[in-house]
Amino acid sequence: MSILPRTEGGPHWRWLLLGSLALNLFFVGAAGAVAIRFSGPVPLAPVARIDHSLAGRLDHIAAKLPVADAGVLRAQLRDEAVKVATAEADLRLAQEEVRKTLRAQPFDAGAMRNAMAASRVAHDNFDQVLHDMIAAAAAKMSVVGRTTLADWRTERKNDGRTARTY
Repeated sequence: MSILPRTEGGPHWRWLLLGSLALNLFFVGAAGAVAIRFSGPVPLAPVARIDHSLAGRLDHIAAKLPVADAGVLRAQLRDEAVKVATAEADLRLAQEEVRKTLRAQPFDAGAMRNAMAASRVAHDNFDQVLHDMIAAAAAKMSVVGRTTLADWRTERKNDGRTARTY
């Protein structure tokens, strides 16, 4: 004899009730675990703002160099700051011109091609000025500093990043 009254479908309802009870217990347990996990103080790690400017990137590179060599790199950047800033400004203006041609109504593909060619030339000029500045600094560095500078890209690739650095 059964304590429960007989209903149509019998054992099926019992299994459904048991399954529902098990799911409810599971969700209550999961919610309790999350509540306990996050009820204490959460230590937050300080997040530094990432500086993507040229000076910030070169400063990041200089931080890995020996102190004297870092000073050489920073001094070279200060000495050639006007030349580097001019090349960078020309590049930004050329990139803006490409954006302007993309937004133009009516669109002129020839103008865009010309703007992109000018942007390529400005980018090549910027790279050349930057590389000349780094080469001039490297000529004044120690062997350890130049080796550290040579291994810079390798170190970045091992970090799992693929960002372009100079």
